[in-house]
Amino acid sequence: MISARLKAQKFSLFDHERVERYLDTVKKEHRNLSENVSDGEILELMGVMSDGVPTLAGVLSFSKYPQGYFPQLCITAVVVPGTELGSLGGDGERFIDNQRITGAISEMIDAAVDFVRRNSRNKTIVDDDGKRRDKTEYPIKAVREAILNALVHRDYSIHTENVPIRIEMYRDRMVIINSGGLYGKITIDSLGKVHPETRNAALANILEVLGVTENRYSGIPTIPFEFRNAGLPSPIFAVHRGDFFVTFKNNIYNADTKPDKKDILASILDFCSIPRTRAELEMFTGYSRYYTMSNIVQPLINDGLLKLTIPDKPKSSKQKYIRA
Repeated sequence: MISARLKAQKFSLFDHERVERYLDTVKKEHRNLSENVSDGEILELMGVMSDGVPTLAGVLSFSKYPQGYFPQLCITAVVVPGTELGSLGGDGERFIDNQRITGAISEMIDAAVDFVRRNSRNKTIVDDDGKRRDKTEYPIKAVREAILNALVHRDYSIHTENVPIRIEMYRDRMVIINSGGLYGKITIDSLGKVHPETRNAALANILEVLGVTENRYSGIPTIPFEFRNAGLPSPIFAVHRGDFFVTFKNNIYNADTKPDKKDILASILDFCSIPRTRAELEMFTGYSRYYTMSNIVQPLINDGLLKLTIPDKPKSSKQKYIRA
């Protein structure tokens, strides 16, 4: 996992505070290393460096900007207005949101989870104690585990270093795709049931020490467990043409069955507790832009239940809608 491109820079672009925290943790867990081995030797033994040169695992974990060396080892995340790539929104837009997520692995995980959370359609429910709380479209813990799994277990060979991890959010589902099929002898049917071989052992060990992952293969079993608890369809794991796919389905949008309009009106008001764009409202209802705005949003405005964020320019492309 060593790149010649790193020989000149070596250690200079590492986040040294993160490295110090890592070394402190390693020394606490392995007293013999603390007493008998130098910091430089620890980094060599743990796969962060090799002959004084950062390994790929070290770069992805500690570099201030790994994509300076490997531009495509990142995450691309998009929100599609329909149920297939190529679907267009009411204004002809291909994507409602589109972000390239970069940084060290720990930073990419946080940014990717924030992207999913920001673009999820949440429901506000009242629990048995009368307290209001949001129920997310997808269980965030499962989302984090799936993204982490993609980053840790993807194929980082020269054949796939130009392929980013992809997150694609549709009306009816979310798909997370990473390069590299299942590693070793594990099969789709045995996922979550047996401990697999680890494709990137040094990277997994570094992230375990940093507290990013437990490295106990609890992530895959966690995902279906979280979906069962949320009353959602079971996640789908698949391998296709060398890529690993995780598909999360929601229970908000169904192409054949639309929810009752009264329920939609109530949900829209909860959804608009923060300002929402026309595209977000269209995606939330599952109807066309025209029907959403004419038959759902406008009546709520007329009744004084919704208001415009730019009232003097109702047709502005920057217009948003918020609960009055």
